Amino acid sequence: MTEHYLRTPLSLEDVRKLQAGDVVFLSGIIYSARDKAHALIRRAGSPVSLRGAVLYHCGPLIQDGRVLSAGPTTSVRMARYTDEMLGHGVRAIIGKGGLPPEPFRGRAVYLAYPGGCGAAAARRLEVVAVHLEQLGMAESLWAFRAKDFGPLIVAVDSQGRDLYQEARESTSRPGQIR
Repeated sequence: MTEHYLRTPLSLEDVRKLQAGDVVFLSGIIYSARDKAHALIRRAGSPVSLRGAVLYHCGPLIQDGRVLSAGPTTSVRMARYTDEMLGHGVRAIIGKGGLPPEPFRGRAVYLAYPGGCGAAAARRLEVVAVHLEQLGMAESLWAFRAKDFGPLIVAVDSQGRDLYQEARESTSRPGQIR
C-alpha cells in the first residue's frame, strides 16, 4: 500500500501508477454527480470539461454556500453511465460499493470513500460553483475545491484489479484468505 497526494485534473500517468489498495488524497477541483446529473449529461452534454476530472458519487448538503455533509452514495446506480463518463476523460470516480472494473481498464480508477463520513468529507471540500441547479441540491453538479480529500482507497485500478471482487471471492472460499 502506497499513499499518493494528487492534484486534479488527473493525467493518465497519474491513474496508471495507482494500484488497488493504495491510499489517495486529492486536492483541486472535483465534481459531485448522481443519477440525474449523469442522465442529463448523457442527453445534453456536460456544462464543464470532464477531461482529467474526478467525479464524486455524492448528494451533498449545502447551506449558505458551505458544505455541511458530503458522504458518498452507492455507485452501482450510475454503472450504466461509467463508460460514457470515462469516455469524456474522467480519470477517477469516487463512491461506495464499487463499479465493474472493465470500463476502467487502461484509463481510470475507482476510489472508495466510506459511508457515514459525510461531515469529515465536508471539512475537506469548499464550494466553487454549481451547475445543473434545476436538478435540486442533491442532484446538481457541484464543483468543489478539495484539500487533501481522503483517505480514498483505490478499489478498482486501471489494470482491472478489483478489491470488491477479491473480497467476494475470498469470503466464498473459507480458509483461503489472501
